[in-house]
Amino acid sequence: MTRRAAAALAVAFTLLVAVMAAHEAEHVAQVVQKDALGASCPNDCRGLLGFAFDLEWIHFAYNASILAALVALVVGFGLWRRAWRERHPGAWSSLGAGIAIQGYHVVEHAEKLAQWFANGRRSPTPGILGHHFSLVELHFALNTLVFALVLGGYFGFGLHRRLWELRTPRRLALAGAAVALVAVATGFGWEQRPPTIRLAAGVHEGPLVLDRAQRLVGSPGTVVRGGILITADDVVVRDLTVSGGEHGIEVRDAQSVLLERVEVRGAELDGISVRRASVTIRDCAVRSAGDRAQGIDVSFALQLAPSVVHGCTVTGGAEGIVSHLARVHFHHNRVSGTGLRAIAVTEMSMGNVEKNEVRSALGIGIFCGDYSMCEIDQNTVRDTRPDRASGNPTRAGYAIVAHYWANAEVGDNEIASSAAGIGSFINATIERS
Repeated sequence: MTRRAAAALAVAFTLLVAVMAAHEAEHVAQVVQKDALGASCPNDCRGLLGFAFDLEWIHFAYNASILAALVALVVGFGLWRRAWRERHPGAWSSLGAGIAIQGYHVVEHAEKLAQWFANGRRSPTPGILGHHFSLVELHFALNTLVFALVLGGYFGFGLHRRLWELRTPRRLALAGAAVALVAVATGFGWEQRPPTIRLAAGVHEGPLVLDRAQRLVGSPGTVVRGGILITADDVVVRDLTVSGGEHGIEVRDAQSVLLERVEVRGAELDGISVRRASVTIRDCAVRSAGDRAQGIDVSFALQLAPSVVHGCTVTGGAEGIVSHLARVHFHHNRVSGTGLRAIAVTEMSMGNVEKNEVRSALGIGIFCGDYSMCEIDQNTVRDTRPDRASGNPTRAGYAIVAHYWANAEVGDNEIASSAAGIGSFINATIERS
């Protein structure tokens, strides 16, 4: 390789490493936000620039560009030739492994991008492995591994020494300008964070209306009396109790809303009511006020990203967790003492009901109805009681019911001490998985 070509290789490779280092810093920031600062993910686990540029197509374009740049360096500067392999075997192997893993990384982001478009340009986008691992740690691990392997190639080829030989005032000034640009862009991205409003312990009179992106965070003993209405995207509500009101928490025409560690009690109709919206609800507690109330209702959002209800405890009321014309995931919840149905996916909904615990429901434990498509797997349904007063044969204490042209794929569920097992009615179908 000529002296001029070696200099060009050193400069090009250094620029690539600098870009990858900045991106690695973003992943480190995400891990710190999630695991050290206790941020509410995914809304606030975006790194620094992510608050301004958190779009799946940007992540895909970045990772595809890194892969293309690595391949271009290898091909353009002849690093694939035997002389490089024999002279720098460790560096060559390290760089090759980095390119291979980055190739898989691009596949992950391609799948995430496809999911993003399918969800109407919204999360969740777990990719392939994200169904089984936390996305923050997964992509931190992938990015860190690729970065470390590429650094192994960079230093193994001795390009850092060649770059030091090339230093001139002009090149140093350009490097300084690049660092300043990254710092300004990072500051701009961080400045785009939605504001955080902290409520002190004690009673706060509602209803509170959240009509812009923000974080509403309570303290131990914080109670909002009269309800909370959310009408804006990218809102987080966590660590507080809502008491009374027609609806405890209403979410209307909003997306990317997170409700985390909230308790709702005494709402007249719905504890949590979601209409034409996409939400994630985690680790909540809902106690219904009467026989006609519902715990959590997600409705009229079939065209939006799926809503998730995870780790909630719902007690009493007519229905515990229900969807109408929506895409939903109901996982790891505990529902008890309902008077109509404990968990219901109905009115042409598409739902995954998995690893929930249902106890002491009257009539029906888990319901899939009215042209809905349901996956019902690994749930525990106990003590479902027959509703003899209704005179309705579908409410004879069934643990799981498919009704009126619905299709339910039923897996390995545990059914105990219930009056009836699994039943289908009015042209509904049940498939065993």
